[in-house]
Amino acid sequence: MATVSEQLRRPLGHFAERSLAGLALVAGTGVGFGVLLLLVRFHWEPLHRADHGTAAWFNELVSANDGLVTVLRAITSLGGRPIMIWLVTIAVVGLLIRRQGRLAVYLIVTGLGALVLDPSLKELVGRLRPVVDIPVASAPGNSFPSGHALGSMVAYGALLLVFLPAMRRGWRRAAVGVVVAVVLAVGVTRVALGVHYLSDVLAGWLLGLAWLGVTAYAFRLWRRERGRPVRPLAEGLEPEAGREISPAPAEDHLLPHPRAAVAEVLTGWVLVFGALYAFGMLVSYHLKGSFVETLDREVPEWFAAHRTEFLNDLSYLASKAGDTHAILLVSLVFCPLALAFWRRWRPVLFLALTMFGELTLFLASARAVDRPRPPVEHLDGHLPTASFPSGHIAATMCLWVAIALLVMPRTDRWWRWLTVLAAVVMPLAVATSRMYRGMHHPSDFAGATLLTTLWIGLLWLVVRPNAELSEDGRRQGGGDAGAEAAGSSRPTDGTRPAETVPGSPAELSRLDDELARAARPD
Repeated sequence: MATVSEQLRRPLGHFAERSLAGLALVAGTGVGFGVLLLLVRFHWEPLHRADHGTAAWFNELVSANDGLVTVLRAITSLGGRPIMIWLVTIAVVGLLIRRQGRLAVYLIVTGLGALVLDPSLKELVGRLRPVVDIPVASAPGNSFPSGHALGSMVAYGALLLVFLPAMRRGWRRAAVGVVVAVVLAVGVTRVALGVHYLSDVLAGWLLGLAWLGVTAYAFRLWRRERGRPVRPLAEGLEPEAGREISPAPAEDHLLPHPRAAVAEVLTGWVLVFGALYAFGMLVSYHLKGSFVETLDREVPEWFAAHRTEFLNDLSYLASKAGDTHAILLVSLVFCPLALAFWRRWRPVLFLALTMFGELTLFLASARAVDRPRPPVEHLDGHLPTASFPSGHIAATMCLWVAIALLVMPRTDRWWRWLTVLAAVVMPLAVATSRMYRGMHHPSDFAGATLLTTLWIGLLWLVVRPNAELSEDGRRQGGGDAGAEAAGSSRPTDGTRPAETVPGSPAELSRLDDELARAARPD
């Protein structure tokens, strides 16, 4: 029985001996959070004065500067639940695709723990949020601890520990510095925006660090109990998985001639803009009395005359499918998944350039042409951009056409045709909704089609996003041809050719050679 007990204690004891400093850090952060919790719970006067004084000072500094408030809100969103959940979910799916189930479980457990700790402690403490002279932001629920501070510490810290092995050693310190800077910035913005006290943020950091340490060392103990070596946390949780979790380990270089490609893309952008400007000026101001001018006038008027409450709601949903948030969401989901499946940066670069080019071309041509919107009621109200070309339609078309071009040659599964269907149906639905809502002419739809065709065609020729497919095919073909050529002659290393038949002269000769070598004295 003593031997069994000793065997059970040995992994834990050996783990604790080698992780004493880390365990002390975890315990220290936990004790620090507990002390801070008690001071807040019993309203310790020095802490109360410091919290309220800091909140008042930041409010006086920030409230008079709208631009600073906008920047602070953008930074604080990096610690919000939508971004945190997106980051962890995409990472978990990518790890499962790369067959790294242990790391995926670690992220799920760590993230769920943070989601449980935050609201439960808020209810337990019941601290109200700060009251400042000039409110610039608001947040629901109680104040202690800061959920943004806790969530950013846990999410970014866990992702850092998981993906450190995929980074070169020279970049690891930089990655740690970036994570620390983001976590600190998120915490500071919560105080500056007047939605948390300083002690709320400190408590969130301490609790997040303690929970991150507990889960990280539990993961290390899990590895040791399964006979895996436990290395310093500076090398990440799973050092041997570095190549598997690397974004693109199969890609030697992104583009063969990057400088030439940049020049070609910039030149092409100018030419596409010129074509859009010429077409936009033509259909907007120089086709008076033509069929195009009649169509641009009568189609929006016909839609406006046939509006109903149901169609208004339906067109709103279809129109939202082409707005910035929807396009960005689909892109931010597709790109990481494409990287996880295909292990190539070039398809991601193709889609990123497609969407960035579409946005800049749309803004530039809309500003240059400055076409007024149709003379009917605009259901979306006043928009800051002009009518030509339609940004909603162009973004939708570019996104789904690019996805179809990437997916179709990379799989033979039936569902690949869904991307082609989306590339046809989604732009048509968005275009119909935009004209129904009185926001665009039919020729604006034509302008979006022209933008998509020219810009994606240019990027297809320059970036060549599916180039590795043809290269792999050539290498495979060359290897088969080489094997056939090699099969016509006997190998010189004494190995057995693939087509050697037992009992043939070649086989008997090989056996004689092996017997002679075995009988030769050393």
